[in-house]
Amino acid sequence: VITPSEIRAVIMQGEVIEDYPEDIRGHSCLLYGYGVDQRDIHVVCAPKEDFLAIITTYLPTDEKWEQGLRTRSHNELRPLSWTDEAIERPFSY
Repeated sequence: VITPSEIRAVIMQGEVIEDYPEDIRGHSCLLYGYGVDQRDIHVVCAPKEDFLAIITTYLPTDEKWEQGLRTRSHNELRPLSWTDEAIERPFSY
């Protein structure tokens, strides 16, 4: 489980590793950061006028990510639509 405090830490201290200005839900980005015990976490979020929308969070895997979990594997490169995006490990409370 990815906790709300871990999501906050990624948002406040993480880095943008992908930017999606043409996302169908509006401009969004993928953040990379660390959670409890320095575990790697990805957060996809979209800034709105009055809030930051959290689209999804997950624990990235070496199978789908390269270079310290910051670059997609070549077999994962595809046009970004998010309508058919398979989430590795969805966020839940």
